[in-house]
Amino acid sequence: MEMFQVVVDNGLVEITIENPSGYLTVIKYYKGLDNVLETSNANYNKGYWDIVWDDEAYDKLVTTEFKVITQTDDLVELSFTKKWEFKTDQQSNKTLPLNIDKRFIVRRGVPGLYMYGIFERQVDFPDANMYQARIAFKLNEQKFRFMAISDTRQRTMPRFDDRNDTHSQVLAFKEAVVLSNPSEPEFKGQVDDKYQYSLENKDNKLHGWISDEDAVGFWVITPSNEFRTGGPHKQDLTSHVGPIALSMFASTHYTGPEIDTIYKKGEAWKKVYGPVFVYLNSASAGADARKTLWDDAKRQLNEEIESWPYNFTQSEDFPHAEQRGEVSGQLLVRDPFVNKELMQAQSAYVGLAAPGIAGSWQTEGKGYQFWTQTDNTGRFTIKNVRPGQYNFYGWVQGFIGTYKSDLTVTIQPGNKTDLGTLTYDPPRNGPTLWEIGIPDRTAAEFFIPDPYPALTNPLYIKEDKFRQYGIWDRYSDIYPQSDLVFTVGVSNYSQHWFYAHVPRKVGNHTYRPTTWQIKFNLENVNVTGNYTLQVALAAASYAELEVRFNDPNAVKPFFTTTRIGFDNAVARHGIHGVYRLFSISVPGNKFRQGDNTIFLTQTRCQEPFQAVMYDYLRLEGPTV
Repeated sequence: MEMFQVVVDNGLVEITIENPSGYLTVIKYYKGLDNVLETSNANYNKGYWDIVWDDEAYDKLVTTEFKVITQTDDLVELSFTKKWEFKTDQQSNKTLPLNIDKRFIVRRGVPGLYMYGIFERQVDFPDANMYQARIAFKLNEQKFRFMAISDTRQRTMPRFDDRNDTHSQVLAFKEAVVLSNPSEPEFKGQVDDKYQYSLENKDNKLHGWISDEDAVGFWVITPSNEFRTGGPHKQDLTSHVGPIALSMFASTHYTGPEIDTIYKKGEAWKKVYGPVFVYLNSASAGADARKTLWDDAKRQLNEEIESWPYNFTQSEDFPHAEQRGEVSGQLLVRDPFVNKELMQAQSAYVGLAAPGIAGSWQTEGKGYQFWTQTDNTGRFTIKNVRPGQYNFYGWVQGFIGTYKSDLTVTIQPGNKTDLGTLTYDPPRNGPTLWEIGIPDRTAAEFFIPDPYPALTNPLYIKEDKFRQYGIWDRYSDIYPQSDLVFTVGVSNYSQHWFYAHVPRKVGNHTYRPTTWQIKFNLENVNVTGNYTLQVALAAASYAELEVRFNDPNAVKPFFTTTRIGFDNAVARHGIHGVYRLFSISVPGNKFRQGDNTIFLTQTRCQEPFQAVMYDYLRLEGPTV
């Protein structure tokens, strides 16, 4: 320990942290690299926490005090803290009103570093909007060029300087560039955008970089999502050009400001983000080194998951296994129009989150969430739940809507709670007359066009084409004059239903509203009964959807969503954002025997990304 730095060495890695700021400055890996972090960067720009708050202010959570929490032959845990002070910090108005405790753990025989943060707002702290929290690692660019975020999403990446204005051209937004003059010709004409490498929380467990020269891997391992916001399907950043590796805890990505990130005076709050594990590994040089490193990182991930919750952390704010509870039960589905018998909710997502309304977990940004999937009989066990009060939520593949139990689930240390058999009644008012899509909360089953040849990312030529830049503009190529028409019983939604309902590009950066048609035939019409149009949206961004029946020129639509959504899923290459369901009751006299048409108009058109993505549409007849 020196005056301005703290060094921890276990013989496999040597960790250096600036004192008292808490900046991570050196990660030395004895099997290959003196520092995996970018040595040319300043200390504050190597390995650091940051939170983005009011008016896009970046606070890198500089700390003022250092303390050794534990120092034994098996483990060292360090704490870097800062208390927010009214007299100094409030007057400057430049420091986030937050008490900070950044923790670092190095264990004997473990080639890596555990990190977690304990953040607290006291009841009298002033208002703050904290809408992004993360740890960032800026790696050695000369070494780490190969990025891996899943079994199929792996590639050599361009250099950071390839994104500057002498080597690239900015596209419709600053994050997306086309590499016009890259340092290496293989990247010429490719698009680079960090959002092309996003993952859902449930999948965002392992990502990182490989130094081919040294056959060394750097991996960010997240064994639990309990501290992340927005539930299992919220998407967020992973690794991207830099080389940069991120551990994302909270953000407004793919939700927009609908997620709750505003902290009010009078509201006390404390939360533990992490721990996450930075893992380093090595392999013998050769053609199989990348696969060896990736497979070993996956093995290590499984070990970390099996060890969760960790029993070696020293903060009382991170409860160990014996201090947590467990919830189990079975979820069934009742939809007599599908099956007269109760159905088992197979592979449903079920979880515990802060009390709220059905689906509120999508926009819950302050508490903890605990999710799992049911088995083939609808049974589930949610383990290692922190003590507290929760609601039980879920959604079932193949059924619309969101389940919420009427029960308030109270978790106490060591308790096992059996919720018994729960029954979900998905929204349904009558028999299905026709349907478009699959109720799975994404638009993945719909038509996704090929990208423009001059605007491609080679990683997504065959799979995940929705991650390609510019495919939203292909709508205007396919439908240059008139809009999409889908004929029930003739059209195929995988070929004839565009993945996003976007405006039409008409030139000179101008766009026009678009109106899609659904044509269908009714042999009989119950003019005194009520029909129901179920419209499930997978995403919406600054959009408005108007619905008309058989009269496209009606001045007033029969139904409008009004302006909805901020998730920006189209621009950020997502195939879904925040899920919404609209159950539209339609009197029978709006239909006629024979041919009918429903007109769906997306009215907002100031920019190309004002759009909705459909998950599923269904017309239900009156109940007989």
